Amino acid sequence: MVKDKIISLIENNINVEYISIRDRSSGHKHHKHHDGGGHFKLHVVSDDFKNMPLLKRHQVIYKLVNHMIQKEIHALSMITQTITEYNKSIKK
Repeated sequence: MVKDKIISLIENNINVEYISIRDRSSGHKHHKHHDGGGHFKLHVVSDDFKNMPLLKRHQVIYKLVNHMIQKEIHALSMITQTITEYNKSIKK
């Protein structure tokens, strides 16, 4: 399963405190240009992201899944947070 493959790639390459992925592909099946690749929303919490700007965090993730883009992944949105950022966000 693509979701499991994405999670495994991330967990094997960065120190993950929390990870979740939602498959949102069903809402895109009837789009004119849908090519079968999945639409995913990813949330990764890791202190590996400390002192790293948002763009760099996303580049780290994209580097891990790059070989899946266009085939297994059509779209990937993500939230990347440190543990402190995550804890602040859930207390709101």
